[in-house]
Amino acid sequence: MKLSTYKIILLCTLVLSLSDCTTTVIPLEEVTPILELVTYEKDVKTIMESHCTNCHINGGQASFLPLVNYTQVRNSAEFGNLIQRMNSTPNPMPSSGRLSAAILALIDKWEADGFLEN
Repeated sequence: MKLSTYKIILLCTLVLSLSDCTTTVIPLEEVTPILELVTYEKDVKTIMESHCTNCHINGGQASFLPLVNYTQVRNSAEFGNLIQRMNSTPNPMPSSGRLSAAILALIDKWEADGFLEN
């Protein structure tokens, strides 16, 4: 009797574990490939002003790392961890939430193009 009870419990556990499996599909944002050169003045500056300089400015919450001009942003992107933080899922910048895939693609393309200013 103990063996049949064991088999029933094992069978029920197996059935429940298989039927309880779900898959969450996280839709990926489609990003149109960026064919033209990305520059700080044309593309990146407005992103920084819209999403970063609220904190990363003199007197701001993150004034220790100002990101208000080309040199500051390039140095942080090229020699710091700005791009890694922007692309981070567990610890993104801005802290309010991860930027859209289109914005991240622009930043990544700026890096690939060599951090051009104009």
